[in-house]
Amino acid sequence: MTTPHHSRRRARIAAVGGLSAAALIVTLAVPAQAAGSTLQAAAAETNRYFGTAMAGHYFNNSGTMTITNREFNMITAENEMKMDATEPSQNQFSYAAGDQIVNWARQNGKQVRGHALAWHSQQPGWMQNMSGTTLRNAMLNHVTKVATYYKGKIYAWDVVNEAYADGSSGGRRDSNLQRTGNDWIEAAFRAARAADPQAKLCYNDYNTDNWSHAKTQGVYNMVRDFKARGVPIDCVGFQAHFNSGNPVPSNYHTTLGNFAALGVDVQITELDIEGSGTSQAEQFRGIVQACLSVARCTGITVWGVKDSDSWRASGTPLLFDGSGNKKAAYTYTLNALNAGGTTATPGGGTSSPAPQPTSSPSPTANPTTPPPTSGTGTCTATYSEGQKWSDRFNGNVTVRANGNISGWTTTVTLSYPQYITAAWGGTASWPQSNVMVMRGNGGLANGQTTTFGFTVQHGGNWTWPTVSCTAS
Repeated sequence: MTTPHHSRRRARIAAVGGLSAAALIVTLAVPAQAAGSTLQAAAAETNRYFGTAMAGHYFNNSGTMTITNREFNMITAENEMKMDATEPSQNQFSYAAGDQIVNWARQNGKQVRGHALAWHSQQPGWMQNMSGTTLRNAMLNHVTKVATYYKGKIYAWDVVNEAYADGSSGGRRDSNLQRTGNDWIEAAFRAARAADPQAKLCYNDYNTDNWSHAKTQGVYNMVRDFKARGVPIDCVGFQAHFNSGNPVPSNYHTTLGNFAALGVDVQITELDIEGSGTSQAEQFRGIVQACLSVARCTGITVWGVKDSDSWRASGTPLLFDGSGNKKAAYTYTLNALNAGGTTATPGGGTSSPAPQPTSSPSPTANPTTPPPTSGTGTCTATYSEGQKWSDRFNGNVTVRANGNISGWTTTVTLSYPQYITAAWGGTASWPQSNVMVMRGNGGLANGQTTTFGFTVQHGGNWTWPTVSCTAS
């Protein structure tokens, strides 16, 4: 197998410190329907798709093709529709490799995400040394010709890919395309709309998962500006490449919900999570639950079928092992899809509810007592042990108001090498990898209590976390 071209760029994904591997549990607003036995069937229960990247070499492996056809209903060409593949010589277009994937998908009742029309990487050699107006015109010609060729066959295009820089600036990546002028992204989107008015037009990027990060804010501000000025943009793609140094952030569903509130669909476009076993599975589940909590999160695409086909093969990041067996991550993903959630409404409203448990809800002791809007009391936090497994345990914290309080903040401190993989009953943040801060959603009257919970991956250390509470 040739190494996928993605390996040339993905290794640079920056580690994001200070966050635990948080697979958030979110509100499930719609009762579960009849359980789907495949990923695509389970996703369809809430009007979503479940897709995969597909490479040309898949056609040489009947086992991989069987899984692809059975499990997925949205197909993204891994490399075969990128700029270097579709225009290897200037104005000489080559569509055979892309057509093979597109035609197979359509013949088997699947939709296609087009990836990608304009990108600073994987440009054909003739384009790499271009600049200025010459490059701008060549890029727009490429967008127009490729989008026109596939008109009517593409569900959504990644019109522009990875145009924002990593780091703290929140600004654009320096590239030959960026140096043609700051309006190059807008120009690409307008050209794509003119070429294919029916396809959804997406901006796609990586490391935009954490709402507090500068890169996320930079992309958000661009999308907000585009919507305000009528620039044609319909969706934002979140690549969602995670590993131990860059785990699923605790505010992932907040990120999806905030982008959706701008009036665009959000899609998880290149999902893979390095790891194994329950820890990996829980992170996949958290991603699914985050998407299910946002009505305009319309689908999820994993970046490949089997671990052995992945550009990160050594990290075993996918739902099927190298032999095509379903992993724990597959089971957790399927179960999360079957648990239900908001029904996806492309082009419609959004929903981003606060995290809630899927069982053992935590009402206040006196639910009929109106919560105070102000107070001068204090609070106490008491830890109690929950359910245990071989590799993890649940913890519960009861917060009690001593006098009226308008809000509370509880700090949970873990012992190395413990980390929290799920939390519910409040708004969680992680100022340090071993510290979770949980803030209550509302006040408590004197003597009133509320509880929240979390799951700890203990790593062999069964020590109870320590907890403290501050009232406001």
